[in-house]
Amino acid sequence: MDLRTGMVWMVRGTGVALALALAACATPAPVSARLAENTQAQVSATAASAADAKFGQFIRDFRATAIAAGIRPDIYDRSMAGIRRNASVERANTSQPEFVKPVWSYLDSAVSDDRVSMGLQMEATYPGMLSNLETRYGVSKDILVAIWGMESNYGQQMGGYNMFEALATLAYDGPRQDFARRELLAALKMEQEEGLTPSQMTSSWAGAFGHTQFEPSSFASHAVDGDGDGKRDLWHSPADALASSAVLLSNAGWTKGAPCYAEVSLPPGFAYELADGDTAKTVSDWKALGVRRTNGTNFPANAGNGAIYLPAGARGPAFMAFDNFRTVLKYNNAASYALAVCYLAHRLRGGAPIMASWPRDEQPLTSDQRTQFQTDLQTLGYDIGTIDGVLGRKTRNVLRQYQKAHGLPADGFPTVEMLGRLNADVKSR
Repeated sequence: MDLRTGMVWMVRGTGVALALALAACATPAPVSARLAENTQAQVSATAASAADAKFGQFIRDFRATAIAAGIRPDIYDRSMAGIRRNASVERANTSQPEFVKPVWSYLDSAVSDDRVSMGLQMEATYPGMLSNLETRYGVSKDILVAIWGMESNYGQQMGGYNMFEALATLAYDGPRQDFARRELLAALKMEQEEGLTPSQMTSSWAGAFGHTQFEPSSFASHAVDGDGDGKRDLWHSPADALASSAVLLSNAGWTKGAPCYAEVSLPPGFAYELADGDTAKTVSDWKALGVRRTNGTNFPANAGNGAIYLPAGARGPAFMAFDNFRTVLKYNNAASYALAVCYLAHRLRGGAPIMASWPRDEQPLTSDQRTQFQTDLQTLGYDIGTIDGVLGRKTRNVLRQYQKAHGLPADGFPTVEMLGRLNADVKSR
């Protein structure tokens, strides 16, 4: 989650300046300003009261749904006892770092030198366990440790939310209702079948839990006992958590020994519309188009098909993402997350940092600008779907259409400069 920081101003100066400052602070605000503040406070309080009422009604109504799904009434009642709508969960739901931070800033923290160093310490601490998991499930130990580092900073940040409060907050209203209601049922089933108590079941704001931040539904499908003690305890046993992650990746199609990605260089005149992350070709086909590994070496023989991924558009690094990259997406369906996991694993194996430079001068779009981006494209006649401020796959594909029609590199990367072009086109209509 993003950390929001404030700024504290300190006043220094002569006694006169200090007296003036104190006098200014003591001066009452204009009546109109005070009225506006009071009105805004009343509006906020009314909205919060309405949301709380809707949340309470959801808790009462969802009981029947849970019981119909096989949850015992006493399990439901004790799980929901005392929970409230959690405003911090609602805020976090709109500020996921892998979706709103520039990818270079995200990777700076996700694959920091400290995280690499600590990952190597984990590999040195658990060599036998990791080797056994790699042998048994075919998933690279470096990938498992990278997921561990990404998800909980190696068990240091597993989340302290009440799982049922977090999921109910997401489930009662908002864009993730379907996801959260499914996971809430899965959490109740986990509690019932594993003999857990609600106080044990801490989670992230989104309901993910344990060393490798499993979703409750993933627990039901993939969790295993990795340390042989007869329990599946992803909160306290790194072996259970990493074994369960290995099972998830294996079930999702992980190919043993195959790479996740390779950093590549694109030739002059490259058709950027091919770099949509979905258009897969053989390595030979990409090489015929002039694509080369940035470090000058050959592609791995077992690489399979790959797709070109441009996380920062035509001005940033380029990657060829292979099947195992797409498998990591089954863990968290954000391409920047998959890149971070694969990159961290690469660094744990002794690999070099990303060679190409990031366009760090690019300013991220604000929430209003993202909404305007979609609005402008729709105004210009493009099928943008729902205008929600989320510049996902559909928006980026539409942007590629616009870029290609205007003779621009069709990289699908939304920038402030591109928004200016769209605004100008809208005004000239």
